[in-house]
Formats: sequence, C-alpha cells, structure tokens
Amino acid sequence: MSYFSVSDFYKQKFGSKVYKISIDAGCTCPTRDGSKSTGGCIFCSAAGSGDFAASRTLSISEQIEEAKKRVDSKFPKKQNKKYIAYFQNFTNTYGDEDALYKKYMEALSGQGVVGLAIATRPDCISDKMLNYLEKLSRITYLQLELGFQTSNEKTAGYINRCYENKVYDDAMARLKKNVPAAHIVTHVIFGLPFETEADMLNSVDYVLQRGTDGIKFTVLYVLKGTKLEKDYCEGKVKVLEMEEYLELVRKALEKVPEDIVVHRFTGDPPKSLIIAPLWTTNKKLVLNSFKALSPASHFVAEHTDD
Repeated sequence: MSYFSVSDFYKQKFGSKVYKISIDAGCTCPTRDGSKSTGGCIFCSAAGSGDFAASRTLSISEQIEEAKKRVDSKFPKKQNKKYIAYFQNFTNTYGDEDALYKKYMEALSGQGVVGLAIATRPDCISDKMLNYLEKLSRITYLQLELGFQTSNEKTAGYINRCYENKVYDDAMARLKKNVPAAHIVTHVIFGLPFETEADMLNSVDYVLQRGTDGIKFTVLYVLKGTKLEKDYCEGKVKVLEMEEYLELVRKALEKVPEDIVVHRFTGDPPKSLIIAPLWTTNKKLVLNSFKALSPASHFVAEHTDD
C-alpha cells in the first residue's frame, strides 16, 4: 500500500523539510457566536482545536517566534528551517476580513515562512475573502483546510456542524474556480457517533469526488469540557479501539489516488484534556502498530509544530 505523504509533498514542493507552526488569529465560529448555534461542534475544545497554538494575546509575529523556539528545542541541529504558518484555532476566514488579511500578510513576513495554511469552514468563505485568498495564492503557497468531518448529514446534525453537504460542494467549486493554485485539504473524522464503517468510507469517497487535493484523517476523541464528554459519560457514545481505527485507515487509503496528499493519520489530543480513547496519546505506539499492520507503507503523521 503506497500513498503520497505530506512529508514527501512538502519536500517535493520546497526542497526540504517544512515545519508547520500553529497561529491563533483571534477568531471564533458561527456555531459558537450564536449566528448559527452556540457551544461549537460537540468534540471541539474551548481552544477551537488549536490547543498547541501560542496565546492570542500575542501578535502574529510574536506567536511565530514563540513557535519557532518550540521547533528549535526539538530539532536544534537543523539550520535555516522553513515554516508554514498554520492559522488553526476556530474558523480563520470568519470575522473582520480586512483584519484577517493583514494577519495573513504579517505571518508571511516572518523569516523562513514559505506558506500559509488556513483552517476554516466551507460556509465561511465570502466573495470578499475569496478575492483575498486568490491574492495570497499568487504570492505564496496557500493551503486551505476545510472542516467537513462526515458526509452523513444526520451525523453532521448531531455534532452541530450546522451546514449541509451542498455547502461544502459549493465551496469546493468556488475555490477551484477562483483560487486554482490553492491546495485544499479536507478533514474527515472516523468514529463519529452512530456511524458505520460504510458511513466513514463513504465520507472519504465523497470528498475525493468533489476534488479535494489532500485529506486529513483523525479518530474521534473525547475532551474535557465538551458536549461530547457529557454524552460519552452517559454511555451514549463509544470510541474506536486502536485496531479498529487503523483498519479503517488502511481501507480508506486503498481509495485515495496517488496524487492526493495524505496530511494526517492521527491527531495530537492535548494530554491534559483527553478522556478517551487514551491510546491516542501514545503516537509512537500508533505509528508502530500501523507499520506492523501494513509493513509495505511508511507512516507519516503531522504534528501541529512540524
């Protein structure tokens, strides 16, 4: 089983390893501020899935420097590092669009920053933002990450996604037409409540058919302080065992064409917040287990700061 890993993709594009560093732009989400709902998606932490980013009280430039220090502490021998500034927390095209564009440009001014990754929702890309994204794509590498999670609309309702699949379809079509240089990554979660294996693999088929350039897989995990925690503790929700999850990933990879970049196989849940499944905190075990399951492949996992 072979696949196009994000590590190989970045090395091919930039000629060397690239470190992805998390940035907090100070955004919120339409499922939090009341415009569509409150509380956010049921699995999302108070930090908006950006638990490893620097404090939003710092400027974008200051956050980048803090993130670089973390990278240097892990990889002190590597010089002249290249970085992608990852606007990760919450919905990073939602809010004051002019102010957001200035923050994107500020991030690009950081030494060694060779591109941007912007995490957002398909329902939060206005025509004005589309124009800004097109401008960015002409001056730098631009990666747009869309939180889709599932093609099962019943599940989407349960997790409080608050948009229909057709909204994702429309966003993909608009991005492909107006920002053709952008690399679009779609997030898919395995193990969402009440989903069958067929549901999960159908989600993979769905995003591939809509033209995603890359895909991120992660397993559903339960964090303290989320709506999912309540449902899990009441026995309404079960989580996947590691073997179940890895088998799902293996089957999903069989569907992914060789030109589609696989950006992630497993997330990095914050250890201070994780309730279940606890095996997700042992990334080395997960990687080694996948290698044993599929020895012909090489397993590359993304970290928030590499």
